[in-house]
Amino acid sequence: MNYLTLSLVLRKNRMYLFTLGDIKNLFPDENEKTIKNNFIRWLSKGYFVKIKRDLYEFIEQGSEVTISDLYVANRIYGPSYVSLETALSIYSIIPDVAAGVTSITTRLTRTFKNKYGAFFYRTCKKEAFIGYRLMLYDGFKVNIADKEKALVDFLYYRICSGFSLDFDEERLNKKILKKINWKKAFHYASFFNKKTTRMLKECKEYVKC
Repeated sequence: MNYLTLSLVLRKNRMYLFTLGDIKNLFPDENEKTIKNNFIRWLSKGYFVKIKRDLYEFIEQGSEVTISDLYVANRIYGPSYVSLETALSIYSIIPDVAAGVTSITTRLTRTFKNKYGAFFYRTCKKEAFIGYRLMLYDGFKVNIADKEKALVDFLYYRICSGFSLDFDEERLNKKILKKINWKKAFHYASFFNKKTTRMLKECKEYVKC
């Protein structure tokens, strides 16, 4: 495997952020030591940039590819999926927000900041790590919560924060919320606690479904 071969495969798969494990999976017949030695040399030449431990960016010379911050969010801390304010904003359920990308993970709550922005991760129990799907966003495949799960996640973590929730102040889009699958939403809420289910009922009454 040479750099040209690797760059072609990364470009074809739009893997602009990757780990050494990803390279091993792409080239299973290559010697692991050879991969590491070559990669150290390519790093020194600026072909790749280290984002964090065992996560690298493919620098395609002359390319105008803009890496989606949602794709970055999925890659820098996983398993995770985009949810909460970011997902609600994508679905226009709340107005646009620019505080960073918010995600759910089964790992510890963390915050990362790099050249792509700020990334916030909230931990949840494994059984509640559901309700997301792989979507094409800005040309990248990204795990994003569906509308119902994004709403339930938002309500649950707002309750956990100890702050009260005013639906008017949140400027929730009633027209969009009226069309969501409330049965699915209550199913997701059941994986959290009774307070989440009660808050979801209040939200449903608020939009008068």
